[in-house]
Amino acid sequence: MQVFVKGSVEAVDFYHKAFSAEILGTYDDGHGGYMHAELNAYGQVIAVSEIAEAIAPGNTMMFCLHFGEGGEENVKTAYEVLKVEAITCSPLDKCDYSPLQFVCTDKFGVTWCIFV
Repeated sequence: MQVFVKGSVEAVDFYHKAFSAEILGTYDDGHGGYMHAELNAYGQVIAVSEIAEAIAPGNTMMFCLHFGEGGEENVKTAYEVLKVEAITCSPLDKCDYSPLQFVCTDKFGVTWCIFV
């Protein structure tokens, strides 16, 4: 997964907290952001890069993390972090395919679907 955001340094810290992620590496862009950074979120690499041009929050793309049975605490932790200053965020709830799920477009304009 690769996300391009304004505020990449803050985004790396934000996703580090949301997904209890290990920061694998960061590469400065020389302008106060990251040209490239990588986090290990439960075995999935999330790459984060600073974007210079204007961005439109949200789009038709969504990143999904399926934790499966026993992953409820991971879902709840991600929810508590990602909902802060989110553009839009559904409440934690059950749905047709999961007993615990939410969809959130976070403050960086990245849309997530997190569920067990």
